[in-house]
Parts: sequence; C-alpha cells; structure tokens
Amino acid sequence: MSDKELEAEKKAELASEYDASQIQVLKGLEAVRKRPGMYIGSTSAQGLHHLVWEIVDNGIDEALAGFCDEINVVVEPDNSITVTDNGRGIPIDIQKETGKPALETVFTVLHAGGKFGSGGYKVSGGLHGVGASVVNALSTELDVYVTRQGKEYYMDFDHGHVKTPMKVVKEGVSELKHGTRVHFKPDPEIFRETTVYNIKTLTDRIRELSFLNKGLKITIEDKREEKPTRQEFHYEGGIRHYVEFLNEGQEVLFDPPIYVEGEDKGITVEVSLQYTTGYRSTLMTFTNNIHTYEGGTHETGFKTALTRVINDYGRKSGQLKGNTTLSGDDVREGLTAVVSIKHPDPQFEGQTKTKLGNSDARTATDHIFSEMFARFLMENPDTAHKIVEKGMLASKARVAAKRAREVTRKKSGLEISRLPGKLADNTSKDPEISELFIVEGDSAGGSAKQGRSRLTQAILPIRGKILNVEKAGMDRILANDEIRSLFTALGTGFGGDFDITKANYHKLIIMTDADVDGAHIRTLLLTLFYRYMKPMITNGYVYIAQPPLYQVRQGKFVKYVESDEELQNVLNTLQPSPKPVIQRYKGLGEMDAEQLWETTMDPEKRHLLRVDLDDAAEAEKIFPMLMGTKVGPRREFIEENAKFVENLDL
Repeated sequence: MSDKELEAEKKAELASEYDASQIQVLKGLEAVRKRPGMYIGSTSAQGLHHLVWEIVDNGIDEALAGFCDEINVVVEPDNSITVTDNGRGIPIDIQKETGKPALETVFTVLHAGGKFGSGGYKVSGGLHGVGASVVNALSTELDVYVTRQGKEYYMDFDHGHVKTPMKVVKEGVSELKHGTRVHFKPDPEIFRETTVYNIKTLTDRIRELSFLNKGLKITIEDKREEKPTRQEFHYEGGIRHYVEFLNEGQEVLFDPPIYVEGEDKGITVEVSLQYTTGYRSTLMTFTNNIHTYEGGTHETGFKTALTRVINDYGRKSGQLKGNTTLSGDDVREGLTAVVSIKHPDPQFEGQTKTKLGNSDARTATDHIFSEMFARFLMENPDTAHKIVEKGMLASKARVAAKRAREVTRKKSGLEISRLPGKLADNTSKDPEISELFIVEGDSAGGSAKQGRSRLTQAILPIRGKILNVEKAGMDRILANDEIRSLFTALGTGFGGDFDITKANYHKLIIMTDADVDGAHIRTLLLTLFYRYMKPMITNGYVYIAQPPLYQVRQGKFVKYVESDEELQNVLNTLQPSPKPVIQRYKGLGEMDAEQLWETTMDPEKRHLLRVDLDDAAEAEKIFPMLMGTKVGPRREFIEENAKFVENLDL
C-alpha cells in the first residue's frame, strides 16, 4: 500500500470517529468557567474588578428605574466582596419557564434577567443578562439575602451550583425595608494572576458612577487594613460636579459649569461643560454609565451643536465679522465637557465596543443641547462673549499653525536629512521592528549613532529642554524646531490629525541622562506625547530607557548597575582585594559607543520601562497641575510630596 493510500485510510478512520460524542455541549455555567474571557474580558486584574461592576450595575439599574438611592460596596478582609442595595430586591416568585424561584434563575441561568423585552427595566447598563450568573460561576462561594414584602430570603452557591436552596430566614420585616445583599469570593483557579482587589481602581469607578447617577449615594469600605477606610460619594448635581472635579486647580472662564438635561423619544441626555483659560480640551462621553472611549453618535451630536450654536451667536452679536467661521477645534479649545446619555437600546460598535452607533442618539443630543445652550448664551452675554473670543483666538493660532504644519510632512529621506533635528534614520522600512531613540544632547547622540543597530534603530538628538506644551498654543509648538523634527520623523501627524497607522516606528524610546535635567526633559516629552500623540501611549509604543548609573570593575570582572541598592549588592559579593573600581556615569555622553550599546540599546541586554496610561481622568488633572501656568496647586503638590523624595541629584 502506497503512502498516499495509507494517509487516505487514516483520514477516513479519523473522520468516522468524529461523531456526536465528540461534540461537547457546555451546559449553563460550565461554559463561563471554560471561557471566562468571553464574559468578563479577561482573567487578569481587569476581569477580577469586572465582577464587582456586574453586581453594582444591578443596583444602578434599580436606581435608574427609580427604586434605589444607596449602594454599599465592602472589600472584606479575605478579598471577598459584599454589595448591598436598597432597590426592590430580586424577585423570589417561581419563574414559569424554569419552575425555579427567580432568585435562583438569575444566579444560575445565563441570559436570564429583567433587561429583555419591556418588562423589567427601561434603561440598563448591562444588557446581556449575564451579570449575576457569571459572577456566581467564577466564585468559589456566593450568598445572597433578599428583603422584600416583609420577609428576608437567603440562598447560597458553591462554584455556581446551588448549595442551600432559597429559604425564608426572617419574617415580619418592615414593609419599608427592601433590597439585595450579594457576597462573593472570586475563584483563584480562574483568577490566577491575582485575587487581590485594588482599592483605587474600585474607588475611581465608584466616584465616576456617582457622578453619572445624580442623587445616588455609593459607599466603598475597605476592611483589609487594621483601620478600615470608608468613602462616601453622593452628588446631587451629577455630571456638573464631574466637570468641576476634572477642572480642579485650573483657571476657569466662568463658574459654575453649564448643565443641560432633557429627554427626546425615550433618550435622556445630560451635558455639562465649562471652559478653562488653557488650550486643552477634555470631552468624556457615556452611554448608560458605560464610558464610550471611542465616542460615537452622541459625541458627534454634541460637537455639531456646540460649533453651530457658538457660530450663530457670534454672528448675531457681531463678534464674528464677514465670512469668519470657527471650526470644531476652535470652539473646543479649553473646553471640559461630560456628555451622558441613557438609551433604552444602545448599539455599540468599534473594536472595543465602546463606540455608540445609534443615529437617534445624535439627533437627541444635538436637539436638547443646542436648544438649551443657545438659550444660555442669550441670557449670559458676558460669558458668551468670552467663549466666542476664546474660539477666535484659537482660530488665529490655527491659521498660523497650518503654515508651520506643512513642514512636518515626511516626504523623503533627503528632506529629512535637512531637518534641524539631525535624524539618523534606520535602514529598515518595517515600522514593527523600527525603534526611534530620542537622545539628550549631541554628544550622547554621536555615541548612539555609532553604537546602534543601523537596520532597526534610528537616533534623534534633541538639544536642551523642549517647549512645555501645556503652556503653549499650537502656533508656538509648531514654531519649535525640536518638536517639529520629532513630529516629522514619526510621520503620524499630531493632535486631531494623528494617525497611528502611519507611525514610522513602533518603539519610541526616551533616552535621557539619569539626573534632574534628564528627568525634566523626559517629563516635557511625555507631556508632548500625552497631549498630541496619546495613541502612541495607549498602544504601548512609548518606552523609557534605563541607562546604568555605575560601572564596577575588578580585574576582568565588569558589571553595570542601575541603582545604589544594586551597587551595594554587587560590592558585597566581590573580594576586598584588589579594590573594585566604581565609575559613576553622570550622563550618557560619558559612555563610548560600545558601552552605550551593551548597556542601554542592545535588545538582548537593555532594560526598558513601558509608559502606560492607567487612569485618563487622573492624568487629565495631574498634567495641568504639574505643567500648567498656575503656581499655587504645583507648590502645594511639592510641599506635600517633598518628604517622599530620595536620592535628589543636587
């Protein structure tokens, strides 16, 4: 029998074995335990925290329906979670399709919840009905108490299976008392990375949820410390307070923020906005409390209305002469705005499902906001004048920047060589393997150019400290040679024109000296990337090189070390004689090309720190405070944190 015939016979045998017995049907919650990532995104810390939001969202849905005004979250000493709400309490009557109490069904059946059809909730944050059952499936234990109609009910579960069927544990409870208390302990077999909750992650989202649901009180308590901590969030003004929170420490054009609320065809729209004297714009949009990072139709509706209303008012008041029209970017300079809508049937699109696609959301947001904003401008002419004036100044700067921008288009290698930035490009044209080192000073730049791998590594030396972009308009930024050559080298465009797909390098490595000046330049560069090239950070393209501080030599033994602590450890392992020679590197310029390559640039040996953006809202507050024009908040920050500084290079 030939090889071909043997192979055909083997295939036929395998094919006949592939029958119904090999088709695995995952029943109920087994599917969740098998593929948890499908239901909670991942089994990392993010997925662990997602469990809390699934239960909290149920309480918030009760608040949106008008039955709940308080939610309490407790992190227990063993990292289990208790969530209590004073909503109606999960129904306990028999669910006719399953023949089991509704309470049991909610925690054991996927896609069972009051969020389908028109019965339970008009608007809801979670729309898949998977919340409670998924949390149950991924916990070693879960127990739930429900108080409703004068009785308290209890049941508990073990790895998603019923342990104690539903029973009445208390009768004669006041009719005024109602609500649900859920306690669960995440399963370490599922969450192998960590089962420890981060209190900051929980607190930030709880603060955000209380901003987005005015009047709702949410508390968070951490019982893991010796002294338990408890925080309470309760904002009667809702997102108006969110805008104040985002603008803390900044100079504002008017106070309090504008707040608009209305309903159109079942869609509730809330908008709050305030202008600052700065150049940045912060726009945060939400749908049913979900942060729509990628924007969508509600964002488009808001932007369109804002631009149209300001232009209309400017013409009517005579501030805008002739055919002058302010663009969207002009009217959004210095704007901080939060747009929050509640939609009965949201359709999300985009890669991360954080972009709203409903066309009626655009119409509703535009209609409600433009009507009320136009009225506000008519009633407050002084404030309106300031807003139009700010847009006009931005427009002048934009025209100046447009001229400068033309220079930053990367067209050819020849053109680049004439740039003031002295870019030494790499020979590979594959961005995946290309790295751009931004090096402080010409001397270090020279060593880096000699020592680099020409195929993959490009070098851009920058002289001195670049412009602080937090304090400058676009015209000044683009007039700066160092920044312009950086924009050009990257090839991505910047700000609103930024396109990550055009990036010439997928690694952008900041390589500065390990001293105060180096740290300052690094901060100025990070401010620039955060403000004008944020996707470089969010996609994980920005790195910080970690050059060594010391070289230790003893005979033929040579070792580079990055910290004083590591130096001590190395010295402890060496013989006292001959005496080890310690060289302290004050700057990269002190290293020759070979040393720089083997310590800081060689992909096999170097240490790089990747720059991540964990908390966008926190970053939005920190950058203006540390890098902006107001001295007071910065002084306070330095006074509070000075005591934590170690090894200050004086």
